Amino acid sequence: MPLSAEIFQQLLDSSPQTFFVYSVSAGRVLYVSAAYEQLFPGTQRADVDADLPRLLSYLPADDQAYALHCFGQLAAGHLCDDLLLRLQPRPDVPLRWLAVQTQRSLTPDGQALLSGTVQDVTREQEYLRNADKYMAKKNTTLEILSHDLAGPFTMLQQLAEFIEEKTQPLQDPQVQKMIGIMRETCRESVNLIRDFVDGEFMESASVDLKRLRVDLVLNIRQVVDTYHQGEHLVAKHFSFSHSQPTMYVEIDNNKFLQVINNLMSNAIKFTREGGRIAVGLEQRADYVLVTVADDGIGIPAHLLPVLFDRFTPARRPGLRGEKTTGLGMHIIETIVRLHEGRIWVESRENEGTTFYIQLPTAAGAVG
Repeated sequence: MPLSAEIFQQLLDSSPQTFFVYSVSAGRVLYVSAAYEQLFPGTQRADVDADLPRLLSYLPADDQAYALHCFGQLAAGHLCDDLLLRLQPRPDVPLRWLAVQTQRSLTPDGQALLSGTVQDVTREQEYLRNADKYMAKKNTTLEILSHDLAGPFTMLQQLAEFIEEKTQPLQDPQVQKMIGIMRETCRESVNLIRDFVDGEFMESASVDLKRLRVDLVLNIRQVVDTYHQGEHLVAKHFSFSHSQPTMYVEIDNNKFLQVINNLMSNAIKFTREGGRIAVGLEQRADYVLVTVADDGIGIPAHLLPVLFDRFTPARRPGLRGEKTTGLGMHIIETIVRLHEGRIWVESRENEGTTFYIQLPTAAGAVG
């Protein structure tokens, strides 16, 4: 072996990442670095070919299908994103996350090779997924609190208007001034609450997408469960249904859950007390269909064509007087479009509204 090749191999073997070269033509591993034995304790890199079926069986069924699909695409010469795979040999063993980066190349004699790295990213993934989970819970809780806090201020504003009307015959300027201050303070407080929540949505929506393969059933269930726990605060009933136990999509999880959160917030605004808001997930051939439906006051037919426009004329105050910026639906459509999806709405006045979101599925989408 030439000296340069020996030095290069020493560098690879000293790295904490596992490097590999796999021959598609020969169907075997030509090289794997020393870190392989630390990545998979109890293995020997000399036995890597024999280990592959067993290591593949350690992946959950969803990830097995995903990995085989992506490696098949690569072997055929198609581009494929980096892989993020879960690894769990037994239920009593903690779940691990592996990041696999792979590229295809051809040798001078036409042999197809897959080369790349495998790295344990369990700590980073646990941090990111916990951050996403608590971010979604924070956004949902803010929406619930905004509706809950706005209610008393709106009621006080209406009481102030009633008292103002009843005391009008007194012609007392001081009384009228105090009532006016009460009315304006309530109105400004409601707007302040809404501005804060809307500002959170718009600020985080402006950040670039960071897409990962996620189980949409699990993540949307967490959002709906938080709303379900707050039913007594917003006086609405929430439900969630899904056609498959797991459905995988490649999305920016935080941003897409904000879309769901914002649609549910709008449903709350325009649904009377005791009304129902239902979120659904349905697996289709090559996409997932997400629905957010309510039995509220609906949207007038003449406003539907402009609903997703920037600063749309379709913006209306909620049933409790909640204001809107006219940007929410436009941002929602933008985020969905960035995910190569589409969104549309069906509505009838006094019968309710349903929003539909179509998202392309990831490989191995159905559980």
